[in-house]
Amino acid sequence: MFFHGIPLPYLRLQYPVLSPRQSAGKKTREQLNDRTHLIERFGLEPVHLLEYRRNDYTLQDCLEACFRFGDVVFAFRHVPLPIWQLSRHEIGVPALSLNRTRWIFTMRTEYRTELQAMFPAVPIFLLCEQKGKFCSFSKRVNE
Repeated sequence: MFFHGIPLPYLRLQYPVLSPRQSAGKKTREQLNDRTHLIERFGLEPVHLLEYRRNDYTLQDCLEACFRFGDVVFAFRHVPLPIWQLSRHEIGVPALSLNRTRWIFTMRTEYRTELQAMFPAVPIFLLCEQKGKFCSFSKRVNE
């Protein structure tokens, strides 16, 4: 499984295909430097995803890291080729169609209606954090 965290305002702008080119002007100096490095290395800035690996990089690890980047986390079973290994747990793809989404996670109850409208067939899990671990309020919010 592969995970990507994104703030809801950026999701609204980029829906239905995620592409770093659409948000290039909204980056910090550090992000712009990283973008330049990736373009020099790969010829483009890829969409970053974290890769789940049982007993190495768990669902908890993926969610924790992704929620640092955004308040909506998408999970994908497969991602399109080409794939670049950016770091031990991070991969990159040129662009990512959200119609490939397997699951959606958020901790923001007020996002429920909007996410359900955008992704009516995708299970959406409303999470809370207890003792440093993510827990689901319910099995899924769009049943």
